Amino acid sequence: MADEDAFALAARAATALAERTGVAGHDVLVVLGSGWIHVAGLLPGGVDVPMAELPGFGVPSVEGHGSQLRSLVIGDRRVLLALGRVHLYEGHSPAAVVHGVRMAAAAGCRVAVLTNASGSLHREWPVGGAVVIADQINFTGLSPLTGPNPPAGHPDRFANMTGVYTPRLRALVQAVEPGLPEGVYMGFHGPEFETPAEVRAARAWGADLVGMSTVLEVIAASHLGLEVLGLSLATNLAAGVREEGPLDIGHVLAVAEASAPVIADLLHRILARLGDDA
Repeated sequence: MADEDAFALAARAATALAERTGVAGHDVLVVLGSGWIHVAGLLPGGVDVPMAELPGFGVPSVEGHGSQLRSLVIGDRRVLLALGRVHLYEGHSPAAVVHGVRMAAAAGCRVAVLTNASGSLHREWPVGGAVVIADQINFTGLSPLTGPNPPAGHPDRFANMTGVYTPRLRALVQAVEPGLPEGVYMGFHGPEFETPAEVRAARAWGADLVGMSTVLEVIAASHLGLEVLGLSLATNLAAGVREEGPLDIGHVLAVAEASAPVIADLLHRILARLGDDA
C-alpha cells in the first residue's frame, strides 16, 4: 500500500464496508488489541465482515487477534468493532497499521476506542485490570504521516498531539468506573519484549505502561479529528518490575482471557454512555 494512496484506499474500503454490512455509516470505531478478542464474544449481535475482503487490509497473524470487522449497535451508536489489528512487527508499514482507523473515519466514525494489552510499571496496579491511557510516547521511530502531504480535503501532516486522548472521554470512563488508574503508554516497535533497561528508560521518560501497538493509530485518528479513548489491559508487570520468571505471550493471553467478562462489561457500559456526553 503506497502511502500517497492511503486516504483514497481508506475511502474505497469504507464504501466496500457499507456494501457488505448494509450500513451507510458508523459512529464509533473500537479496536480490540491483544487478548481482547474474548470480549467480542460477550458483546451482542452484529454483522461480521472478513478484513481480507475489504481493500487495503492486512490479516492479523498474531495469536489473540481476530481477522474480522463487526458492525453492531450499542446504545444509540452504530459501532464498528475490529476484532484485531496488524502491527509494525508483523512487517506492515505505518500506513497499513493505521488503515482501519482511516477507513473508519471515512465511514463516518468520530470516536475511536483503542485497546491493547500492556506491561505495567506499577506494582500497585492489579494485573488483569484496565488502565485509562492519558497520553503516549511513540518510541517506534515511525509515523503514519511520513511522506507526501495528505491530499486536498484532509488536514496537513503537522497534526496536533496535545490532549489527543480526549479529556471528556476519560472523564466519561471515570463516571462509569470511578477510580480506574490513568497512565502514559509507551509504544515500542517489537516483537521482542522490552529489556529491563528499556523499561527503566521508559520510567525515566514518564511512562506507566509499555506495549507494541496503538501509538500510530492514535496519531492517525488525531490527524483526522477523531476523539480518542485508550484502554489498556495490564496483563503483566514489565521486565525488571516483575520478580518471577521471563515474560511469555501465553501468560499475557491467559490473563486477558480470564479478565474478559469484566473488561467486556466495562467496555459495553462505556459505549452505551458515549451518546450521553457527545
